[in-house]
Amino acid sequence: MKVTLIGGGSTYTPELVKGFLTLKDDIPVSELCLMDIDPDRLEIVGGFVKRMAAAAGSPFKVALSKNQTEAIQGSNYVITQLRVGMMASRQEDEYLGQRHGLIGQETTGVGGMAKALRTIPVILSVAADITELSPGALLINFTNPAGLVTEALSRYAPQVSSVGLCNAPMTIKMKILEGLAEYTNIKIDPQQAVLDMVGLNHLSWCRAFWIEEQNLWSMVFENYLRELSEQDEPEWDVNTIEALGMIPNYYLAYFYHTAKKLAEQANWPPSRAEEVMEIESRLLQLYAQPERKEPPEELMARGGAYYSTLATQLIKAHYNDLGEVFVLNIPHQGAIPGWPKDWVVELPCRVNADGIHPLSTDPLPLVCDGLVAQVKSYELLTVDAAVHGDRTAAYHALLAHPLGPSIDNVESVLEDMLTTHQKYLPQFWGTNPGYDQP
Repeated sequence: MKVTLIGGGSTYTPELVKGFLTLKDDIPVSELCLMDIDPDRLEIVGGFVKRMAAAAGSPFKVALSKNQTEAIQGSNYVITQLRVGMMASRQEDEYLGQRHGLIGQETTGVGGMAKALRTIPVILSVAADITELSPGALLINFTNPAGLVTEALSRYAPQVSSVGLCNAPMTIKMKILEGLAEYTNIKIDPQQAVLDMVGLNHLSWCRAFWIEEQNLWSMVFENYLRELSEQDEPEWDVNTIEALGMIPNYYLAYFYHTAKKLAEQANWPPSRAEEVMEIESRLLQLYAQPERKEPPEELMARGGAYYSTLATQLIKAHYNDLGEVFVLNIPHQGAIPGWPKDWVVELPCRVNADGIHPLSTDPLPLVCDGLVAQVKSYELLTVDAAVHGDRTAAYHALLAHPLGPSIDNVESVLEDMLTTHQKYLPQFWGTNPGYDQP
């Protein structure tokens, strides 16, 4: 089995590799290929990963490559975890929002749109290489905005089996399990628990929690309300959550508490990108230590909890035909009544050797429907804009987004976005793609 990581120079990579080493008896990887266009990061992270593998008895070969086609050739699984324009572009995304009095965040609002426009053509180039060089490989996309990127894959590379992953549902699931253990002394194997979480990526709601045939939601929700009421500065208003009857994905704070998030932005610098730049600088220094063979504790400050667990457990379930359930991003194919079947949504899916199968579930309540429909409209328009370099579609996407600019500011925000990232948006400027640019 060959597994390829596109964006292998990421500081997340050692955590993912640790997951493969932990499950080496369940996932018979023979070659792990790290591909990255940044030679310095590839050398540092790749060298560290090689030491990790050697310390574990070298269960698989670690290969390093700066060539995408070479890396993808013969792969069984391709994991995308790239960032077009690196962290400097994330910083630009954040301050693009701040400049215009809008939410500046890498996956939500105008920042998320800018990231999607840069990212989608590159991910589609990965899919094209898979089609030619590794037909049948599963493309596992961690690249944000994960749902939107997977939407593009499903529409413009349907010949490639692909799925979008996000660690948020896994993080919420683990917090629920911790709460059950604390308040009820019920300890449950995470693989036995199924979280019913439905919506779009970073726009979803939890509403059931199953252990085999038993729904423990009333207990889970009661514990959650208790925790909120005990906090000095709760994440959510208790009365609002009680009225919803669901636990929102924490990214919904950008929609439900927009003014609060804008006030936080007013205190930048540092933005999150600037914080992460410092964290990554320290991590790369630690990774470069020749005696280091285990990921440092500082890696948790980078975020992405349970990233390794989710990715490797998914591959384990797929390869070993386990039929386990994960919350994933995939076209729901009619699993949610009333929504177009080709929409990529975030919902529980059963994973076995035959593929990834959305599980039938009830529609979301009306209180969620309008927001979901509005954001999905923005996503579909953004996909078309990214693929075709269509400025009108991009204009419409900004107009449709609930966190977008007012109609009299759409043009100025769009021009700022396209000009700021012109180097990485050749489809809008009539230039060659240049996808190998760092």
